[in-house]
Amino acid sequence: MAALVIPYPAFDPVLVQIGPFAIRWYALSYIFGILLGWLYARAIIRNERLWGGPAPLRPIDYDDFVLWVTLGIILGGRLGYVAFYNPLYFAAHPWDIFQLWKGGMSFHGGFAGCVVAVILFGRKRGLPVLSLGDITCAVGPIGLFLGRLANFINGELWGRPTNMPWAMVFPGAGPLPRHPSQLYEAALEGLLLLAVLWAAMRAGALRRPGLITGMFAVGYAAARMFAEIFREPDAHIGLLWGGLTLGMMLSLPLLLAGLGFIAFALKRAPTGVLRS
Repeated sequence: MAALVIPYPAFDPVLVQIGPFAIRWYALSYIFGILLGWLYARAIIRNERLWGGPAPLRPIDYDDFVLWVTLGIILGGRLGYVAFYNPLYFAAHPWDIFQLWKGGMSFHGGFAGCVVAVILFGRKRGLPVLSLGDITCAVGPIGLFLGRLANFINGELWGRPTNMPWAMVFPGAGPLPRHPSQLYEAALEGLLLLAVLWAAMRAGALRRPGLITGMFAVGYAAARMFAEIFREPDAHIGLLWGGLTLGMMLSLPLLLAGLGFIAFALKRAPTGVLRS
């Protein structure tokens, strides 16, 4: 292995601590991800050019939806982690399920929680579920980007050993230099996917309800499956059938579902009028 070229920064996962209360970077990533996503969603709804006319919902509708999607992210993410990654441990220690400050959230569970929130809120308010889902997926990469940066700050979810010149030695991961896979995921699942979805909206994708949702699912699944090549598998799970990781296997149904959404959206006539 090559000698360490880029030192891992000595981050403190706790930003501020007052007595027993601590503000952690990981919690802030969720808070700012939801806040920035909400502001971006409002801007998308107000931009009539993206819709070919007025959007099918109002900014105030999304204001009310933020609480629903926040609960979906947190509850779904935690329950997904419990069910997918360590069910035997949590079956023996059920009270640990509520100890969110110790970490352990699953994107795939959080995504499922968002889907439930979109369906329930859309039906309750009489809003188009697909368009509500499109907006939510369009802003989702913001939270993914911040979440992966928080993983990097926490020195968790590190990559596999490598001799690449940008390898890092992570605390608790042994002496070998490793891929900073958290940054790979931040770039792919966050920045790149955010830019692709914005370009698609500019090209009129919101006029085909479900298209942005499908593109998000395919884009995330592809980025995650690629990044898993460089990410160290969970120690208690390891590699699965055919050398696949759990993250790859969970992303495959998401990829197929996304392709289905794209095909469905493209078969339907576009709404509104495309404006230049």
